[in-house]
Amino acid sequence: MKTIGLIGGMSWESTVTYYSIINSRINAELGKNHSAQCIVYSFDFQNIEELQYAGKWAELEVELIKAAKALKAAGADFLVICTNTVHKVADNIEKEVGLPLLHIADVVGEAVQTDGRQRIGLLGTIFTMEEDFYVRRLESKFGLDVLVPEKNDRQVINNIIFSELVKGIVKERSKNEYLRIMDILKNQEAEGIVLGCTEIGLLIKEYDLPLYDSAVLHANKAATMSLIP
Repeated sequence: MKTIGLIGGMSWESTVTYYSIINSRINAELGKNHSAQCIVYSFDFQNIEELQYAGKWAELEVELIKAAKALKAAGADFLVICTNTVHKVADNIEKEVGLPLLHIADVVGEAVQTDGRQRIGLLGTIFTMEEDFYVRRLESKFGLDVLVPEKNDRQVINNIIFSELVKGIVKERSKNEYLRIMDILKNQEAEGIVLGCTEIGLLIKEYDLPLYDSAVLHANKAATMSLIP
């Protein structure tokens, strides 16, 4: 079994989801009392959030590379960043660290493509929805047509993530706001909805379009990779 290097704490709520899914999947595959071989580097999320909002992405990249190198030194065989937004600075990590990185957008894109869908709605942080690092990858690599909510709704989604979901707070009012926005994307002929923030699955469990929960897809793929000789 390969050792998974998890870069987490962004937020700790979603990192718990990764840890649980990965270990459950390994146990389901191997039986007995097997669990995953993994190492977790968990950031103080407040520091990460402040760098994001200050636009200090170069500093954030340096911190991510430090974490990845620490995981490599501890014995990790490949890397998983347990968040969508920070993949904005993920492109140089493989080269700088010398370990494979399982990119979350690739896992999402493969799942949508496998299902034969092309036009999808994307929910996430304001960085994921408004900047091109995520949308561009889905469009250029997987030929998807990605819809994002309009500006005010993007802010609603982002505020709920940072003020509630990263703390594990789940409110019915917030769920209804997300569903309202998802209905708009459905009316724009979205064929599925990408939960492109690893905490959104805490709030949205089902919908009348297919849901692509990035955290669930990413964690399951990481478990599968760890079992490949």
